[in-house]
Amino acid sequence: MERTLLNQMAENDGKKILVEGRVLNTRNLSNVSFVILQDRAATIQCVFEKETGVKPGEAVSIVGTVKKEPRSKYGYEIQGETLEVVSKLVEDLPFDMTKNELNLNLDTLLDHRPVSLRHPKVQAIFRLYDILLKSYEMVMREEGFTEIKTPKLLGSATEGGANFFKVKYFEQEATLAQSPQFYKQIMVGVFERVFEIGSVFRAEPHYTTRHVNEYIGIDGEMGFIKDFRDVTEMLGRVMRKMFAAIATEGKQYLDLYGVTLMDVPEKIPHFKLAEIKELIKKEYGHVVPPTTDIDPKGELFAGQYAKEKFNSDFVFITHYPWSDRPFYTMPDPENPAETLGFDLLYKGMEIASGGQRIHEYAQLIENMGKKGVKPAGMEAYLNVFKYAMPPHGGWGLGSERIIQQILGLGSIKEAVLFPRDVKRLAP
Repeated sequence: MERTLLNQMAENDGKKILVEGRVLNTRNLSNVSFVILQDRAATIQCVFEKETGVKPGEAVSIVGTVKKEPRSKYGYEIQGETLEVVSKLVEDLPFDMTKNELNLNLDTLLDHRPVSLRHPKVQAIFRLYDILLKSYEMVMREEGFTEIKTPKLLGSATEGGANFFKVKYFEQEATLAQSPQFYKQIMVGVFERVFEIGSVFRAEPHYTTRHVNEYIGIDGEMGFIKDFRDVTEMLGRVMRKMFAAIATEGKQYLDLYGVTLMDVPEKIPHFKLAEIKELIKKEYGHVVPPTTDIDPKGELFAGQYAKEKFNSDFVFITHYPWSDRPFYTMPDPENPAETLGFDLLYKGMEIASGGQRIHEYAQLIENMGKKGVKPAGMEAYLNVFKYAMPPHGGWGLGSERIIQQILGLGSIKEAVLFPRDVKRLAP
């Protein structure tokens, strides 16, 4: 008998079928027992006239007849005839997986990650994440972007500074990519519009709920722009389409967390950094520390202001200081102390950083000199600008932060399958 998936009950009503999956829960009464079964497609209740002896967590094969059951939240149930345990538990599960909520501290959740990932509510995080990645790829292709995959082993650090990992590369020393920035700019000269979904590595010793040392960046870069507003407009359009797809395809997973996604506005509000800092001070009495462009509390207030004044969960903050942005960021011609760089905040947290890039070779070299950045090791990147690069700009989105903010997770690590932080290299 061929296996039937659990989302195919309607077309098999009244038929005897074979189903396979993992037991989520069991319940035994005096004359009947229930097995809640989950496979890759759905969940259903199987009813037996005798005790099965099966344990939650075990993998089973069941033969039975499909019947409509209006009282069941699944709409159908299977009247079980035979049950075979195809894989038994060797030892008891490390915690109770039959509850609707795991209610574990973060370390326990991550120390037993291969098991905790099986819980339906944890699975929902990554089902939603799958939809996010799929929708980003779909939308970027619709907008004329070509997908690229760039190297993650580099001869020099992309962003400069000390926040990169060194690795031994045969007889040389290499670094893990802090971003695909150089390569996606190079590829603008080839395809004009490019995007990438790939790993990013940052050697930053953070102990926060919003940072990990390896994450999946979803990047975009586009050529022949008039100015940075073309980039923010495109990013806004991409987010609108993505969130619409997530809201539709991911409804069952959002429902588990009690989340209803708001539409992304046609026009996301824009504020210059200096402007939003003044508004935060005036409206909420918070002074952003002078040691930072904007602190996490300032981001929260910026998000609150956008929500209260524009009913928007999103806000662009633009014109970051020249001193705080990478050497390739275009200075504002009207005020060179500022740049045409931006961040996109969602529910009070930065989820994207981007801007207009310098595209003229002479200006790029001059800006590097002013910042004390040495060209050594970047020749392949820099030489491209000798061969007529179009005006361009782009962004890098933190995919896991988007999921964290959508679902209101306490830590970004909950949105990473196997997170890597300062202390964690396992499982």
